[in-house]
Amino acid sequence: MDGLTGVATNPSHQFDVIVLGAGAAGLMCAIEAGKRSRRVAMLEHNERAGKKILISGGGRCNFTNIHCRPENFLSANPHFAKSALARYTPADFIALVEKHGIRYHEKTLGQFFCDRSAHEITTMLETECRDAGVQIFCRTRVREVSHATEFVVSADNAKFRAPALVVATGGISIPKMGATGIGYDIARQFGMRIVPTRPALVPFLFSKKDMARYGDLAGVATEVVATAGDHSFREKMLFTHRGLSGPAILQASLYWRAGSQVRMDMAPEQAVVTELLEIANPTRAALRKQLRSIMPNRLADRWMELHAPVAGAPAHFSQNAAQAAKAVLSNAALHEFEAGLHEWVITPAGDEGYEKAEVTAGGVGTSELNSTTMESKKQRGLFFIGEVVDVTGQLGGYNFQWAWASGAAAGRAV
Repeated sequence: MDGLTGVATNPSHQFDVIVLGAGAAGLMCAIEAGKRSRRVAMLEHNERAGKKILISGGGRCNFTNIHCRPENFLSANPHFAKSALARYTPADFIALVEKHGIRYHEKTLGQFFCDRSAHEITTMLETECRDAGVQIFCRTRVREVSHATEFVVSADNAKFRAPALVVATGGISIPKMGATGIGYDIARQFGMRIVPTRPALVPFLFSKKDMARYGDLAGVATEVVATAGDHSFREKMLFTHRGLSGPAILQASLYWRAGSQVRMDMAPEQAVVTELLEIANPTRAALRKQLRSIMPNRLADRWMELHAPVAGAPAHFSQNAAQAAKAVLSNAALHEFEAGLHEWVITPAGDEGYEKAEVTAGGVGTSELNSTTMESKKQRGLFFIGEVVDVTGQLGGYNFQWAWASGAAAGRAV
């Protein structure tokens, strides 16, 4: 087959480099390798390249984050990503975006998005591939990988041969987009260690108790500080029909482990009861009004129903429906209410799984790879890049930057 994209039909193809997966990392790797006059074949089992790019960022592609640092990534080796990230920076990708005349904007927390559509990013990458002489074979499902003197990749209708093989197959998140675990299978085939995988950047599920209390608040969003382990994130939280989502929760999920707690400050930097402590007879009605001023009314009303104190009693005392809204609250009860507002603790029943996870944490162990080139230490000519590697970024463009950086590192080395 000649040209940029198509379906493999010839029985055998000889290349310098085979890239498995035409996602963000694979495309960047192919571009960099092609620029170095390597004959590159990229095999993609979907009908087109960059499918996951197209749905990212609400269709506008959060393509990088200007504040990208190694600290924004989770890995068994926190130092592994430093080399690649230092050699291909957010500024490098922004320069590529500007070269193609793509309009973009910065949102909160250093996140960069296309003004119009994520299609502009995939078009840009495909154009760069074309200019670099890369051949993309879509609808080409890999059946087997072998190696003797070179790598042989067997697909449905053809075989591809090359001295270098780059695995850019991603994780197993969002299986409806075609995600599979083939990258891990190839790593195991060549004796490489896999860090156990799990869904990440994923919504939480309520326990039965919390579902009964908060399940009908679906659609309500509020700003919180969500903390899991030693990591805290101040962003929006969203109540869903099944649990909690929103940026703050997705971020926290990266550091959450099954069975552990998540803590939420429901009123960041707010002193809710301060004014009430200064008046003679603070009432439940006044407390409700104050709470409604800092969070959505439905949430404020439910919080009062479940957590507000009754006259002369501590906050954990069950409210009697007959209590009058004019009942006077003690200072001790108000202080306890304030403390509870800033320390809401839940234990999720689980998460929404790979179907709703934006990325897969874990993957090919970084101890198995050269951090400068992404090449396997056990098999010469075999490279792993992007999400298939045990490097997972926080929400906000970091995973794309890892894809660009790791892809560039391998593309310059093959």
